[in-house]
This record gives sequence, C-alpha cells and structure tokens, in this order.
Amino acid sequence: MTFPHIDEVLKFITTSDLPLTKRDLARAFDITGDNRKILKEYLRTLEADGKIVKGAKQAYSVPNSLASVVMIEITDIDIDGDIFAKPVEWDETTQGQTPRIELSCNTPLKQGQRALARLRKFSDTLYEGKIIRSIDKERQRVMGQIAKTGKGYIVRPTDKKAKYDFDISEGDMNGAKVSDLVICDILPSRGIKNRKAKVIEVIGNRDDVNAISLIAIHEAGLHENFLEKVTKETKGLKVPPLGKREDLRHTPLVTIDGSDARDFDDAVFAEKTDDGGFHLIVAIADVSHYVRPNSNLDKEAYRRGNSTYFPDRVVPMLPEALSNDLCSLRPNEDRACMAFHLWINASGELIKQKIIRGLMRSKARLVYEQVQAAKDGTTDDLTAPLMKDIITPLYDAYEVLDRARQKRGALDLDLPERQIIIEDGKMTGVRQRDRLDAHKMIEEFMILANVAAAQALEAKKAPCVYRVHDRPSAEKLDTAREFLESFGLTLPKTGVAKPAQINQILKKAGETEYSPLISTVILRTQSQAIYHPDNIGHFGLALRKYAHFTSPIRRYADLLVHRSLIRAYGLGDGGLSEEEAVTLEERAEHISTTERNSSSAERSATDRFTAAWMSERIGAEFSGVINGVTRFGLFVTLDENGADGLIPMRSLPDDYYIHDERQHALVGRRHKRIYRLGAKLQVRLKEADGLTGSSVFELANDASADIPGIKFKKVKTYQGSGKNRKFDKKHKGKKKKPFKKR
Repeated sequence: MTFPHIDEVLKFITTSDLPLTKRDLARAFDITGDNRKILKEYLRTLEADGKIVKGAKQAYSVPNSLASVVMIEITDIDIDGDIFAKPVEWDETTQGQTPRIELSCNTPLKQGQRALARLRKFSDTLYEGKIIRSIDKERQRVMGQIAKTGKGYIVRPTDKKAKYDFDISEGDMNGAKVSDLVICDILPSRGIKNRKAKVIEVIGNRDDVNAISLIAIHEAGLHENFLEKVTKETKGLKVPPLGKREDLRHTPLVTIDGSDARDFDDAVFAEKTDDGGFHLIVAIADVSHYVRPNSNLDKEAYRRGNSTYFPDRVVPMLPEALSNDLCSLRPNEDRACMAFHLWINASGELIKQKIIRGLMRSKARLVYEQVQAAKDGTTDDLTAPLMKDIITPLYDAYEVLDRARQKRGALDLDLPERQIIIEDGKMTGVRQRDRLDAHKMIEEFMILANVAAAQALEAKKAPCVYRVHDRPSAEKLDTAREFLESFGLTLPKTGVAKPAQINQILKKAGETEYSPLISTVILRTQSQAIYHPDNIGHFGLALRKYAHFTSPIRRYADLLVHRSLIRAYGLGDGGLSEEEAVTLEERAEHISTTERNSSSAERSATDRFTAAWMSERIGAEFSGVINGVTRFGLFVTLDENGADGLIPMRSLPDDYYIHDERQHALVGRRHKRIYRLGAKLQVRLKEADGLTGSSVFELANDASADIPGIKFKKVKTYQGSGKNRKFDKKHKGKKKKPFKKR
C-alpha cells in the first residue's frame, strides 16, 4: 500500500464515526516500522494547526465533531419523508455552525421529537444518523412573550386559549430579554399550575410590527426560508425561447392587481367580435416549465401547498427567483405562459376555447384603483393611452360576463374585508378594503378560464383537480330559516335551496341596513370548498365544471391542472406524471388541508394586527354590530374598521340572561333587555392585546340592542340540543342559573 499523504490522513479522521488512535490509523493505512514516525509527525502537525484534537484514550478527532452516539432533535421532515435533525447539546457561539443530521429511519417521527442516534460523518456539518431509540414523544412547546414579575421571569403564551403562564429560571432564558417573543420547551412537571419552561428560540421583540406575522407563522408551522437543495434548483433557470410556443408578445396583455401585490401571475386581454361577443385571452405564468414533477422544487411546493399572505409579508409556495422573477409577469419582459383563448357570445356563454403554451410580454402593470379611476373618467399617464384598445374592451366584456353570472344565480356574498395599512415598516391603520368593479372584472375573467380548464380536461378524459363546493346541508339551512323569517325572508321549506333562491334573499336584504348581517348568516350555512378529483360542481358559483387554473405560482392545485393540460394536449415537457395521476385524491386532500391552515394563519395575523392597532385606543367608544351570540357573551364587529371583540356576559347589565339559539339572542329575565344578532350598539374598548389578537369591549350604556321593526318571539327555555332539543315545561318562567350573568 502506498504511504498516505497528510491530507488523506486528515480526511480519514474527519469522516470517521469514532475518534481514532495512532494504532487505528497505522492499521488502516498498513503503516509499519519506521514509517510510524512519519505518521506521528503528521498527527503533531495536524494537531498544531488545529485541524484535529486529541481526546480520551489518546484518540484523534476533528474539533467540534459529534460523538458516534448523540441525543438529537427532529427539526424538519420533507414531504418525501427525508428526516433532518440537530444535536440537542450544541452552542453555535462557541462551536460554530450547527451540524445537520439526515436520518434513515422507518419509525414514525414528528418535528420536535428527541431520540438517541448513531452517527456517520460525511463532512464537518453533515452526518447520517440511525435511530437507536426514541427518548420522548413530540416535545411540548409554547410560544409567548417574556415578562418579569416580583418572583422572576415568566412567559405569557400567545394562544388566547392558554390558561396559565410558565415560569422560566434565569439560566433557561437563552439570551432572551423582557418583551421578547420566544419559543419554549415545556419542562416536565407534576402539577398544572406553576409549570416551567426553557427558551429555545428568540423570534423577535413584541414592539416590532414584524413580530405579529412571525407569531402566526410559527403557530401554523409554516417556514419562510427554503432549504438550500430547493433554491439550488432555481439557479440557471431562464425564460425559454419561443420554439413551438405561440407568440403573444405583440398582444396587449396587461396585469391588474392590488397595489400591495407581491407577484403578478395573470394577464388579460379582450376584443369584441363581429357577432357581438368577445375574444378573451387569460395568460398565466408557466410555472410547470420550471417546476418539474418529483424535483426538490416540486416536493417543497407540494409540502407547502400554497402561498400564505400576511399584511407585511408572504410565505411563498415557490422561492423568490420564481415567484418574484421568472414567474412574475412583469411589464415589458418576455415571460413563458399557459393561456386560454376564450370566445363568448353576447349572452356571456363560453362557446369555444383553445389552450396554448405561449411567450408573452405584459403591456402594463396596473392596479385596481387606477383602472377603476380610468373607467370612471380619471386617467393618468399610464392608463390614458390604454383606454380605447385595452381598458374599455375589458369592462365591456365584464358587463357581459356579469349579466351571465346573475342569470345563472351565483351567490353574491359581498362581505367586507379588513385591510391592514403598513407604511415604511410601521402599522398606520386598519380599514375596510374597497371592492370595486375592477376587482369583480378580473374575478370574472379568472372564473371563465377556470371553467375552460375543467371543460378542456373533461373533453380529453384527463385527470383533473376540481374546485368543488357542496350544497349546504338541510340542518344548516334549518338553523338559518327561522332567523331569516323574522326579517320577512323565506327559505324553501323542503329540499335544498338553489343559489338563485338564496340570491333573492340577499337582494331583498340589500335594500335594508341589515344586508351584511344576512350575508353573514347565509355564509354560515355554506359548505367549505375543497379540492377533489371527483366533480360534484361548485354550488356557490352555480357552475357544473370548475377547476383552479389561474394561480400556479401560489396554489399547487393549479400547477397540477397545468400539468394535466400539458399532457392531455401534447404541449411539451412538464406534463402530469403517472405517479401524480394515480395519487390525485391523496394530493387533493393534502392541498385542501394546507389551504385551511394558511387561511387560519392569515386570519390570526389580521386579528393580531388589528388588536395591536386598537390597543392604543383603550377607553374609546365605537359603534358596532353584534355578529355572534353565545352563552358567555356577545361578539361585536366595529363599523369603523371591522375589528372584532367580545363583550363578556359578566359586563352586561345585571340580570338573568337566557340564550335563545333560534333567535340568536340573549334575553334578560327580569328587565327584558334583548341583545340580538345584527343589532347595533355602542361599545367602549376595555382591552386589546396584539399578542393574542383578542379585544374586549363593554357596553357604553345600559340600552337593549334589538332590531327595530323585527318581531321577537316569546322566549322559551329548552333542554338538550339538536334533535333532542325539547321545550322544558318544568322550567317555564323560572330563572335558569346556567344563564346567570357572572
């Protein structure tokens, strides 16, 4: 055997699972006799240079390397099952970058779980590990804010449902300071109260507006950053040449988005045809060209399922190189696209369609308010030249599509949406987001393209991920029927109401000041829309065939639809794989779940931003509407900014209150005060906590909050619930302690 070079000896020590003695090295390299002296000099030189260290039993290893058996903690699990961990005992400040451990394990593991593992070293920062045994179940953790009391430090949980604070010893602060937002391990304890915790991560300071979104991100288990193996695949990606693509670069397509939009993935065009109809083009970023099935980019996009949008940031489905660059249809830049040519007649019916893969160049990046102002007669330097050939035809086509929507009876639930105003990194207000015809116009164009996608796939009998919305259940309609009747509004007594029938109710309600309330009650009867490969139609849109095609940059469902269209119509590479086709139901269920998780995180962040803004107005009075009635109090929405909060039962005027479920009201036994869903009232802000997103109000006066002119039926008391709910004659006229104001 040739005598080794000093670098070969170092590499052997570096990659060894165990520390090695001089004898181990001599045996490994077959070094005998006087050559042992040369090996000894090698080891002295490497040790003097700090490249190796001598430990127990005169064995050599590299500095800060992990032992062959260590305690690890699971940090990440990829969608394809790759499990990553870190050593539990590691200090980056003194030991450098934390090693990454990739596990080969058939035992089910969860993020945060700890185990004893045997390691094999590949480099200074990468190890392969095999689980010897699991040490504990998934770690219990809490997120909260550090505070100091007379007895020491505590962490106050961000979860509004949490009942207790946690004590933290000074030695377990891990560098955290008062007002810092932290993640803690909950330490083992026998009791429930006075439990202890240990800080494992500082995520920001409470006074930092950015920390609000971080709370929601951590609670939802979202990840802002991408693994290196994912971002590495974006390097070198380029806009493809024209090739066999259709050249749309001279078609005046434009993007229309919100002023705070972070990506532009859809562009539109319209022109009138000789028969009184329109030829439309809806062009969408060709994400499938860059994100191929089973790539690391694809696996991570599927794991995330969709982008999640917060007032101050976005947690994207795809890395920035795609979401903000190659797949963003920026003006005057060539971009790959998937597009539908759509032909509608004068009645707004889709009579012909053609799916193509193209190369486009956006004419302009427009915002809703700007386009609406131009339509209303106030143009600017950008919109003025676009009015005749671009903006006016778009609105003309929209009017045709809107009439068609009304004719088929799609639900018209136009509910207000809160908008958090952030300027120069600071929150400056909360307001109701305007909903303009410009918003509705783009929405109608997108719906038409989504219908075309579903029809195109059905025509080829190709796999499709439909966006389905089931009919409301009879039970939910029964719950709303009696309440609506008190407003003189009638739902069908039998069967399931059709969208058109519900729209008639909404139209009648629209003539009154209680329109938002009626819309809310109707919304609560609706099923949740989901993704599924089996089509049952979309009840809310009154459409028999509907799939999501228009946002593959932020929804994985759309990417699957694009791939299926590519395969079905022979549009080149990047089509749906056989594996995807046979696992479509499983994939649809997964992305439905990630969508719900993101929606919950977005609502949570909006609630926290709103409460943080309101916390500066403690004691102020507001007008509002009761949007929820429960046994423990009233939920109120403020007219000024849409903020929600609770009026606890204990703060209502002294009385015994009956919760009448059917009439959505609290009724005082003695003084006959009524607090009914939809009633207006004046409230005073008592508490607002941006940490938990909760606000507490109190009544500004002792007046009832009923709805004038709407008859209130005599209050009865009941026992049981649901089908077992019966009138309770025994308690007729008596005070029921469970409803007593506390």
